[in-house]
Amino acid sequence: MQRTEIAEYGEFGLIKHLTEKFKTQNASTLKGVGDDAAVLDYKDKQILVTTDLLLEGVHFDLVYVPLKHLGYKAAVVNFSDIYAMNGQPKQITVSLGVSKRFSVEDLEELYAGLELACKVYGVDLIGGDTSASLTGLAISITCIGEAEKDKIVYRNGAKVNDLICVTGDLGSAYMGLQLLEREKIVFSTSSDAQPDFEDKDYILQRQLKPEARKDVIQALAQNGIVPTSMMDISDGLSSELIHICTQSNVGCRVYEDKIPINYQAVVMAEELNMSIVTAALNGGEDYELLFTASIRSTMLASLDILRNPNSD
Repeated sequence: MQRTEIAEYGEFGLIKHLTEKFKTQNASTLKGVGDDAAVLDYKDKQILVTTDLLLEGVHFDLVYVPLKHLGYKAAVVNFSDIYAMNGQPKQITVSLGVSKRFSVEDLEELYAGLELACKVYGVDLIGGDTSASLTGLAISITCIGEAEKDKIVYRNGAKVNDLICVTGDLGSAYMGLQLLEREKIVFSTSSDAQPDFEDKDYILQRQLKPEARKDVIQALAQNGIVPTSMMDISDGLSSELIHICTQSNVGCRVYEDKIPINYQAVVMAEELNMSIVTAALNGGEDYELLFTASIRSTMLASLDILRNPNSD
């Protein structure tokens, strides 16, 4: 495989090379990559901004995470934060810290994942920065979104007797991570070992290539439903519920048998002698939406948005 050293391009040449395929898709993007700052026009919309930092060795392991998947996931987790405010992501900036062990081709793979995520979710890449790193790969993404002022949903609006809803199964991403870590240990003891991923494709996808629930936000809008509170599940259901309850000054009751869990995750938990309920409550990285809603104003049980269409 060809290897091009980053030094051959220089900072600005590298940025141009990696971003020239990105095309703007939103009218609010007046000027993207290529100037000292991006220019955005939101008129009467409210602007939403979120930032995530991903560090090699802390948030991802390149032993088993493909760079294209990493680029896709890095973008999607930011989109999910905007959807969790009942908004629409529109633009991202991407900043990288890159060590000498990475080539231009490696960064092309990373940006291919970013580009795919932007196409799928209709988001524009409008800028960023690159810097040398002594400790591996660091990715910082800032996402800018928009929402109507009276439709933004915060964490502090949950009311007594509201329904607690999640948009898909929980614990699958965590069990996918446990599977990858298990196979990494096996590989470290024998380079001839082949990973055993049979019948585990779903939990691997949930860990390596999660999806933000754009479809849920669209369905809520189509059905005229504005949740009383909402956030995405990045750290685990129990942690996120504590945030909502604390900020809304309410308590909650969760029924274990109502927690949606995928069959592959159950099988994986049994193989590893782990509690799947514990994984569902505390695993994190599912990027489903957790929201509360008034029973009187909604007929949530009849909405397809409460099912994850990709689960088994």
